[in-house]
Amino acid sequence: MRRRDALRMIGGTSLVGLAGCTGLFETRSARAPPLPENRPDAVYYPTHYEGMKMLGMNEQSGYKCALTYSYAHRFWLMKPNGITKVDIQPDDSVHLMPIVWDAETGLIPPDINPQVEITRGGESVDQFAPWPMLSQPMGFHFGDNAQLQGDGTYTVDVSISGPSTRRTGALAENQGNATFSFEFEFSESTLNEISYTDIPEDKEGTKGAIELMDMQRLPSSQVPTPEALSGDVRGAATSGDAKFVVTVLDGASRFGGDSNQRYLAVSPRTPYNRTMLPMMSLSGALKRNGASVFDGILQATIDPELQYHYGAVVSDIQSGDEITITVESPPQTARHEGYETTFVDMPELQLSL
Repeated sequence: MRRRDALRMIGGTSLVGLAGCTGLFETRSARAPPLPENRPDAVYYPTHYEGMKMLGMNEQSGYKCALTYSYAHRFWLMKPNGITKVDIQPDDSVHLMPIVWDAETGLIPPDINPQVEITRGGESVDQFAPWPMLSQPMGFHFGDNAQLQGDGTYTVDVSISGPSTRRTGALAENQGNATFSFEFEFSESTLNEISYTDIPEDKEGTKGAIELMDMQRLPSSQVPTPEALSGDVRGAATSGDAKFVVTVLDGASRFGGDSNQRYLAVSPRTPYNRTMLPMMSLSGALKRNGASVFDGILQATIDPELQYHYGAVVSDIQSGDEITITVESPPQTARHEGYETTFVDMPELQLSL
């Protein structure tokens, strides 16, 4: 399944001057105003934000799925050589977002890799694997710009795969695949009813973030506040504008250890909105009086209480122990405007427990 025809010539042809597309360019460019100058290497207020429309909700195999869409828009991808911008293309109609969550816990797993196929009258219209993304109003979600064929009735099938991240507790029981089917009537006039809000010029490009939108019946990708996080929270530190909260749990049985061991958990989140930061590679080095107690990988894990986090089973943790957390690779997620300049260069951080 293609990834948007080699990302649809990322960084290539501009929409300006494309024959027969003048009106389309004017519409699209109005939805993607010039980026702020001198954007900080931190989370910043974007030029604008948009609402969304829900097309339906289905449940199968222990999962729920809601299909939502908004205006097609630009975003950025993490590539080996850094951040790469993906512009709106002439044929892009909407930004399609299948939101999938565990029906029992309400948690959004970032590892189910949805596949989307759009058909009309039995004929294929578009198919793609949505990108895992970070957005200020939406939080973490899967999405991509989709190409429709004008007003009409469409069928969208969303298929998800089994989990690739360690799951614990009730989440460990939900290991199956699932397919959700939606039928909807699309019209350009309905799309244009979705809200579009400009950020004042004196605010856009400054440090900060717009609030998460009201998701109504949909779950949130926020992780718990430090006060609400399970275990004995030992502190927090910042790297690359992301906040890392460290907590210690007595008994590590559900994490692959035993009741006499302890579980060290690191919960990264975006500033301002506490959106989870998945798809990172973290390692930790725990020392006591200069001697190594633990040195290894902090495994990505989804837990009903800790939610998405990174952790390791350790023999013991004592007051005054020092931990060094190294970000081996930053979040491998696409980013919407306001997040594309951060969570990239992430120095190691140290914390006294």
